[in-house]
Formats: sequence, C-alpha cells, structure tokens
Amino acid sequence: MNARGGAELWPGEPGLPAVRRFAWVRLWWLNLFLFAATFVTTTVFGFALVQSFSSGRPFDLDLLIDAWARLGRGDAALLAGLDFSAPLLLILLAHEFGHYLICAQQRIDASLPYFLPSPLLFGTFGAYIRIRSPIYSRKNLFDVGIAGPIAGFVVLLPFLIAGVCVSRAAPGIEEHAPFVFGTPLAMRLVEWLRFPHASPSGISLHPMALAAWVGLFATAFNLLPLGQLDGGHILYAVFGQRGHRLVSGGMIALLALLGFLYSPWWIWAVVMFFLGRRHPLVYDRTPISKKRVMLGALALMLFLLSISIVPVRQN
Repeated sequence: MNARGGAELWPGEPGLPAVRRFAWVRLWWLNLFLFAATFVTTTVFGFALVQSFSSGRPFDLDLLIDAWARLGRGDAALLAGLDFSAPLLLILLAHEFGHYLICAQQRIDASLPYFLPSPLLFGTFGAYIRIRSPIYSRKNLFDVGIAGPIAGFVVLLPFLIAGVCVSRAAPGIEEHAPFVFGTPLAMRLVEWLRFPHASPSGISLHPMALAAWVGLFATAFNLLPLGQLDGGHILYAVFGQRGHRLVSGGMIALLALLGFLYSPWWIWAVVMFFLGRRHPLVYDRTPISKKRVMLGALALMLFLLSISIVPVRQN
C-alpha cells in the first residue's frame, strides 16, 4: 500500500508472478500487547517457580495462586520471576525472529511474532509468525523453516548450561512433586556433567533451567516432520512433496504408537491426521544444495537432542 492507499508489488522469483504485498500500517500494537501480557504471565509463573526452588517446596497450584495475588497487590517481589521469564522470552524471540529476519531477507511477507499468554502452565502457549505471501522455492522454504530452531537453540544453550549449574541435587524430590518433567538428551548431558552421580528425577531445577526446558520442548515440537511446522518445511524442502507426504504419514502413525506411553500424543496424532499430512505446493522444484541438506541433518540432530517422549507426567 503506498501513501495514497494503493497496492505495492514486490518482485517474486524470476519467471513467477509478483507478490502483492499490502503495506498497511501493521497492527504492531497487537503484537506489543500480546508480548506485554506474556511478559506478565511468564513472570508471575516464574515467581511461583522461584518460590518453589528457594524453599525446596514442590511446585503446586497454591504457589501460583499466591503469585497472582501478589500481582493484584502490586508486589515488586514478583520481579524475581524474571529468572524464568527473561530467558524464556529471549529464547522464543530468537526462534520467531529467526524466521522473521529470513523472510525479510528473502522478500517474503511475514508478520511480527504473536505471543500467546497463558495464566497457567509456563505462562505461555508459545509464539508464532504469520507468513502472508507464497514461498516460491524449496531453497527459500528450507531457509525459513530451519532459521527459527537454530536461532532458538543457540540462545537457549547458555541458559541451559547456566541454569543447570545453579540447580541443586535433591534426592527424593520426585516423591513429593505433583508433576515430573521428562529430560531431553541435551539437558541430560549437561546434568550429567554437573551432577554425575544424580538421577534426573533427583535434581531440583533452577527456574532458568526450566526456561531452557520449555525452549527445548518448543524446538522439538516445531521440528516434528509434519504439515507446516518447521520440520514439515524442512522435510518438504529436502525430499519434495512425495517425501513429505510419506514421512508425515509415518510420523502420524508413530505418534499414535507413542500415545500408549504418553496419551497427549494421541491428540496430536488426530490433529495432524487432518492438518499435518499436506503442505502447500512450492512452484520452483529445484533441489536444494548439499550444504542445505547437511543443515537438514543438523536439524534432525537438534530434534533428537530436544525431544522428550514423555514431556510431563503426573506423579
């Protein structure tokens, strides 16, 4: 949209139609409002985690209710929750801006990140960007898909290391905790270096380490080779439409089997059966370079380091 309200055309890939991009003043205020709301909800949740960690008391709903009550009173002590919210939001921002900046570089029309606040679990349901224009080539699709997970993982890694270093061994803590978190391989490796003789269930994680855990969970989920998740984009870019369809079908079947170990996977298997088997066509079918294929192998490694088959279980 130009200054007079007309439409602005961005050139597409050679030989393909231009992308009609509407340069309205974006509703950036909505992005800002959602980010501010998520900052509040994650900081409140983080304060409850800090209280749990510092007192040695297992996290429960009473701690979260107390944290929300403190917000109502304007208690400045809630800022202690930044130990959790600051690293978590930085990890999510890195992931989403990894996508956004690649889109901007490749002239793909994309929104700023939308954060999703939650009053309960972790204070957020994550974040996402909207891609408004077609992605014409497998090369561009690959770059957009892989940029977020790599950027997010690079940012979460120092928080993971620092968070585990300030965590503490607490044998028997699992017996009293209402929920037990699964341990992704990346976290287990760092825990083993810090606590070589402790079991994962016998470690009281600092809120910063829990923020890194959420980042690992988000990375693994987004790298699932399904639909239009980041992993689905990478899969399509590497193997094309047929490969995407075959691997996505196999992944849905695997999720159905994993549901016997962790029932929420059944929900995702059903959702992805209807939404995750197909991917929008990419006009330019030119195969990606060998360098990008190697980066695809890196994405698989990040997925294996981040995934937890049973992320959270009730004790």
